[in-house]
Amino acid sequence: MTKTPAFAAALAVTLAAAPALADEARPLVTVVTAENPQTQLMAMVLNTQAMEQGHDLHVLLCGPGGDLALADAPQSATAPQPPRDFSPQGMLKGLIERGATVEVCAIYLPGLGADESVLIDGVGVAQPPAMAAAMLGDETMVWSF
Repeated sequence: MTKTPAFAAALAVTLAAAPALADEARPLVTVVTAENPQTQLMAMVLNTQAMEQGHDLHVLLCGPGGDLALADAPQSATAPQPPRDFSPQGMLKGLIERGATVEVCAIYLPGLGADESVLIDGVGVAQPPAMAAAMLGDETMVWSF
């Protein structure tokens, strides 16, 4: 195969850009409000992929999404889902183990009439000023499920 000047130039640009792409691991805030366990699980799968690609992850769980953080979570949060038999809460715990920041919305626990003792280890309560600042960061990406 003969390499043309255009091919060589394209290869040079691609190789030069490769380190820059690796350096672009921007902060990611994921907001999970969905009740559907498949949607919750897919959010955790994509968050896992983002962390594996070097992004710092902050997960905010609100409404039905907050149920993933309960020590006594509903069966929908803990039941294995096809095709790999992972549960939304199991994957969330894996994210916490990898260093993700995970918090429930500030109004979630008061709405349940509960305190932080009902949450799994590694989950805190978001403070609105800090959460807003995280979401508004110049480099921050925000996903919502």
